[in-house]
Amino acid sequence: MTTTEAELRVAVLRNDELIDAALIRGWLACGLGWLLLFPTIGAFVSTKFNYPTFLGDLPWFTFGRLRPMHVNGVIWGAFSTLFIGLCYYIVPRLTGVRVWGERWSHGLLWAWNLNLAAAVLLLALGFNRGWEMGEWPLVNVLVALVAIGLLTAQFLTTITRRRERPLHVSLCYLLAAFVWTHVTLVLLVLAPTHVPGLDNAAWHGLFVHYVVGLWITPAGYALIYYFLPAGVNSPIYSHRLARLGFWSLALLYPFVTLDHYPGSPLAGRAATTVIVSSIVLAVPAWTVLHNVVGTMSGRWRQLSENLPARLLSVGALMHLVGTVQGSLEAFRSVQHTTHFTDFGVAHSHLTIFTFVMWALAGTIYVWSRLANDAALWSLRVGNWGFWLVTLGISAMALVLTAQGLQQGFMVMAGAEWVHSVDAIRPYWWVRTFTGFSINVGLSLLVYTLMQSSLARPA
Repeated sequence: MTTTEAELRVAVLRNDELIDAALIRGWLACGLGWLLLFPTIGAFVSTKFNYPTFLGDLPWFTFGRLRPMHVNGVIWGAFSTLFIGLCYYIVPRLTGVRVWGERWSHGLLWAWNLNLAAAVLLLALGFNRGWEMGEWPLVNVLVALVAIGLLTAQFLTTITRRRERPLHVSLCYLLAAFVWTHVTLVLLVLAPTHVPGLDNAAWHGLFVHYVVGLWITPAGYALIYYFLPAGVNSPIYSHRLARLGFWSLALLYPFVTLDHYPGSPLAGRAATTVIVSSIVLAVPAWTVLHNVVGTMSGRWRQLSENLPARLLSVGALMHLVGTVQGSLEAFRSVQHTTHFTDFGVAHSHLTIFTFVMWALAGTIYVWSRLANDAALWSLRVGNWGFWLVTLGISAMALVLTAQGLQQGFMVMAGAEWVHSVDAIRPYWWVRTFTGFSINVGLSLLVYTLMQSSLARPA
């Protein structure tokens, strides 16, 4: 899991014949399309908090159908599609060989995205398996499981055939993400309908955390540990820290399960295990931020013109804040105040959109590399997009945290639930406006990439 500076530069500057540029562009273009769609659905959904009849009373546009589209779409559509596309760039560069089984990669591209479109349609029609973040109909889960299995076989076989013997830390996180996600999807196949009663709630808590901690988190770490050093032309500051983050994530995150069910009949000792594990899980986020600061040391001036490095660096800070917030949320005293409020929603948005920022940073970097290091069409427009996204996410997290605390303390003081809801309505307006700020920022960044492609010489 170590590599020298010379080896890293060779990996970054690997011959372009190792990659399938058309395949990577296809995955990234689809991911950018989903990135425009699913967060926008979320912004419209948030409007329903103040205007429940917004979008009318057609079943397709009800809260119960739009919200699963937004949540699952951001995770499996926007982030995951971009991540898979970037894997087809990272793996050949760090192994020195083409991706094994590349001939069926284009078929996987079609299968993955058609499955996403089918899942959206079925959710709109009311097919829902009842688990938060796992509402997908069974057929879509099975297709995703097969696709992840084939992708795992591709990347694992490619890595075993690598020419560069040291295993880069990005490949460790990348492999872990794909291997662990098999467990997550198998859990989603079986548990919603085959595990009864209280055990179903416990398994659901496990699933929710596994999606975030054993798919999105290692995938995001794979991206930042590759694209930050590549983007600023500097080796990772400390491989020991990166290794510490990897093993702390691998050994402790599987125990983070039940903090969504405080005061339930679930075993108290299990909740205590969650608290201890959640505290220690600040370690991986800290190692990432420490490595970012160390890697950027002496190179901070690059941020003014290096959009990917800026997205990665700011995202690392947000990731640490979101992780610490999640660790605090595991404490029973904090849960007593914040449970059933938007405090948890603040944590989830801050966490997930951090990884979306990292995936977008990698996409901007690769988009330019595939065009022979062509400059962005407009750095100014890209900067506007960056600031709208950054300020939108930050403001949303801050407002929802304050909203959750206010509502929690009101209920603890004896206020009626309906009165607490009336008191926090203004916060929901801010939530909607910040959501549209994020959407406009993402649109500007995607527009910049599209214009960069159109401006590319034939």
